[in-house]
Amino acid sequence: MPSIEKIGVLMGGVSAERAVSLKSGDAITAALRRLGRNVQPIDVDAEIAQTLRATQVSTAFIALHGGGGEDGSIQGLLETLRIPYTGSGVLASALGMDKEQSCALFAHHGIPTPHSVFVTQKEAAPTLPFDFPVIVKPVSQGSSLGVTRVLRADALEEAMATAFALDARIMIQPYITGQEVQVGILQETPLGAIEIRPKTEFYDYTAKYVPGMSEHLFPALLPPEVYQRVLSLGLAAHQALGCSGASRVDLLVDQEMNPYVLEVNTLPGMTETSLLPEIARHVGMDFDALVLQILSTAGLDKTRRR
Repeated sequence: MPSIEKIGVLMGGVSAERAVSLKSGDAITAALRRLGRNVQPIDVDAEIAQTLRATQVSTAFIALHGGGGEDGSIQGLLETLRIPYTGSGVLASALGMDKEQSCALFAHHGIPTPHSVFVTQKEAAPTLPFDFPVIVKPVSQGSSLGVTRVLRADALEEAMATAFALDARIMIQPYITGQEVQVGILQETPLGAIEIRPKTEFYDYTAKYVPGMSEHLFPALLPPEVYQRVLSLGLAAHQALGCSGASRVDLLVDQEMNPYVLEVNTLPGMTETSLLPEIARHVGMDFDALVLQILSTAGLDKTRRR
């Protein structure tokens, strides 16, 4: 890509993950400047279409997280404006953000995922087909926002209310005791799998973004055949949704060494504690090189790439 290209780093936005997005965007902007690129950081708001036209960016590096940035909305706008962008296309982004739809696709492709019960605000607390403890989470949120581990039935409604505060649909899954494992995908290749050992009761927002609140082990401490299975499932989940460029796939491996895919993050975090940059670093790719690789995947018409 020529150095005269003007790269707009889209960050911020109005989702509950705005603070994380700003950190990702600042880190990406700094990396691109170190690489000598012409960079325009853009805090996304309701005037984003006019801003993109006014700034005349030729490529968008998307550093948004959550609704409005990770759900296909900004991707659709960029397609309309014919501005190439990083990350997955409109459909894959929407599917990745909607855990109900992504779980259905995983099941269709034979990818193991935890049994989930989906509930809307109009419905009463359901009778669950599995025992407590359970995990309650919003269907379309990231960064573990609104997620609660529920130990007893009498605490379920409060946990549901917490999740409903962020989303009109929620999901309930059995709490699986095991290893938190994340797979980094870059250009259809699994870079590796990292294991997370949170110092909180589960891998929540604090464990994800407060330095020192989780221990990271690379490669994940798994038997070789299970490790390879995890990498294969990570790539299969990425491909099942039709993702492009870089993604991060979250999995759990239970005590019997059975892996389960939880979700695909189509715009992985790029903060100082984010896992995709850490995985890349462990395989010899520093942050600036990772940013450059992701930038090289920018394009349009992503749903027709395969």
